[in-house]
Amino acid sequence: MTGALSDIRVVEMGQLLAGPFCGQLLGDMGADVIKIEPPGAGDPMRLWGQGQEKVQWEVIGRNKRSVTCNLRIPEGQELARKLIAKADVLVENFKPGTLEKWGLSPEVLLEDNPGLIIARMSGYGQDGPYSDRAGFGGIGEAMGGWRYIVGEPDRPPARMGISIGDTLCATYGCMGVLAALHHREKTGQGQVIDTALYEAVLQVMEGLVPEYDYNGFIRERSGSILPGIAPSNVYTCKDGPFMIGANKDAIFARLAQAMGHPDLADDPRYATHIARGQNQTELDELINAWTATLTIAEVDALMIEHSIPAGRVYTARDMLADPHFKAREAIIEVETEGHGKLKMQNAFPKLSATPSGIRRPAPASPGMHNAEIFGELLGMGEKDIARLAETAAI
Repeated sequence: MTGALSDIRVVEMGQLLAGPFCGQLLGDMGADVIKIEPPGAGDPMRLWGQGQEKVQWEVIGRNKRSVTCNLRIPEGQELARKLIAKADVLVENFKPGTLEKWGLSPEVLLEDNPGLIIARMSGYGQDGPYSDRAGFGGIGEAMGGWRYIVGEPDRPPARMGISIGDTLCATYGCMGVLAALHHREKTGQGQVIDTALYEAVLQVMEGLVPEYDYNGFIRERSGSILPGIAPSNVYTCKDGPFMIGANKDAIFARLAQAMGHPDLADDPRYATHIARGQNQTELDELINAWTATLTIAEVDALMIEHSIPAGRVYTARDMLADPHFKAREAIIEVETEGHGKLKMQNAFPKLSATPSGIRRPAPASPGMHNAEIFGELLGMGEKDIARLAETAAI
């Protein structure tokens, strides 16, 4: 279980979500990820998450080795520069200008290491009039168009229950790293990848911009539906919610049969995609009245029998009980340093020849691998490391 990037070394700088999630993705694919944390408490992600015990770190910190480095003092900056000189990739998500302030600008780093790939993640990008503003994922979601269209029409914009802006930015950053590695293989040349939170969100907004540019149409909040796409909604059964997506003509005809009303497929109000979209509310009410008479299991069996895309609305409890998750190893158990055996999502996507995976648990403490990494990469001995500690560099 080495992974496609087993010959790639990544230095991850930055905190919270975007940079560390990019590092997690690269580590899952086999890269040796060296995470630089500030001395003391380390990355605030160590204390993030829901529930009494904070375990989110065990996911985002996996497949990484941790060193401490005080980037606010010259000794720490020089130490980081030496580590980066030994790396293939640098991932950072500081406010634009921070690396430059520390004497670690891309120009300096590429002079030391011409093949270095520098993935930079920030709220608004490295240039432009907003580049020096502070930016978090939620702000990127708002500026990128996501927040405005999420929620019920009669309420203020809502948010998704995860930090989607950060993880989208990280995913595009990872994609950029893979493209840059391919370019470097041909040319030997490194480069800088500039990903902005708001632009990452913008990338997944489908036709939102051209719909306005050409039609003057502004998408609005529509709750649990996509306007004009029907039926595709969460419906209420006797014992809970159930998702059905039958918005294609042939599939809707099969749904009508499953409901015991095959005539609905020929009804002018529902016979075509356009007609169903125009009568979306009425159609959803009709389907909901039917599902309300059945249990989730009963509706699920009918959907399978008639080959209709549908499914339960899962919680984590449902995922852990589902045989498909188990068969696909979508969730695996990891022996962690801080919380014993812990179930978490597996590495993804699946590669047949170079499978990704979880090779090591998240480091239990900041600087857990100081001696190992400083010795391995920089040839430092115990006295050298002790001197760094005395100067507060680590």
